[in-house]
Amino acid sequence: MKKKFLVSLLAASMLSSVYPARAQQPTKISRIGILTSGNPTNRHTPAAKAFHQALRELGYVEGKDILIEYRFAVGRFQALSESAEELVRLNVDVIVTTATDATLAAQRATRTIPIVMGGIGDPVGAGLVASLARPGGNVTGIATTTVDLIWKRLELLKEITPKISRVAVLWIPTNTGNQLQMKETEVAADSLRLPLQPAGVQGPNDFESAFSAMATGGASCLTVLGSPIFVSHRARIAELAAKSRLPAIYPTSRYVDAGGLMSYGNDLGVERRRVAVYVDKILKGAKPADLPVERPMKFELVINLKTAKQIGLTIPGSVLFRADRVIK
Repeated sequence: MKKKFLVSLLAASMLSSVYPARAQQPTKISRIGILTSGNPTNRHTPAAKAFHQALRELGYVEGKDILIEYRFAVGRFQALSESAEELVRLNVDVIVTTATDATLAAQRATRTIPIVMGGIGDPVGAGLVASLARPGGNVTGIATTTVDLIWKRLELLKEITPKISRVAVLWIPTNTGNQLQMKETEVAADSLRLPLQPAGVQGPNDFESAFSAMATGGASCLTVLGSPIFVSHRARIAELAAKSRLPAIYPTSRYVDAGGLMSYGNDLGVERRRVAVYVDKILKGAKPADLPVERPMKFELVINLKTAKQIGLTIPGSVLFRADRVIK
């Protein structure tokens, strides 16, 4: 009996020395780098909140399981490369990007750290992935802009502006993503027989002169290409468009909420939630090369009737009927 007691005591002692040691082993904290050419206010947008909410629903707690390192280039493209290199030095586990140039900067900085892209127009054309089905490198994620999507925006402008003469295109010629989008815009405009008037800018300081050039060139409406810089200054762009009485269409509803007339594009909240799913898969061991690039399935049309009234435009009922949201 005494022998059995001593054996039990010894076993208990051994277990007590093993399990506390296991319990004290620190949980690995994964680092997520977020790289964008926008500004720090972007971390508080509904899309950014959707990304964080999706991570929480996937079981991640910031400060416990993950740390998020934000890097904002604030429109300075050289800063994108510097910020990407900084994230690589921090040895983050995955880099999340929100535009073509940011993704290119991250890819130049590393070919080993996984990169999850969001809001990329043509990742194949930009050389980011070999194909959508088989990315083949360290980049995967969501590709948003297609020729069909841009074609739809121009078609909507044609519907609301029957006597359309020339479509101004606000873009950044030095931006890789905008270069690809402009090619797609030219293809779509040619199919719809719409003359284009490119209005290139380098940054916010060029906005006024660009809108003056639109007026001089006889533009009757406007389409704005996708860029974090434009998003950061969306209220100013919307104001200039209204002042010029130009019916304008934008790539996301954030412009319309800031006073823009109309937007047609993918739901950014849904997109960012899908980005979080990619991050989760990668943190659990999946390789970007094996994760096909997704295309969004849902697009939304948003119209601001206040702005329409301000510029003296009547939106046809057939267009209003198709709107997912109308601001009155």
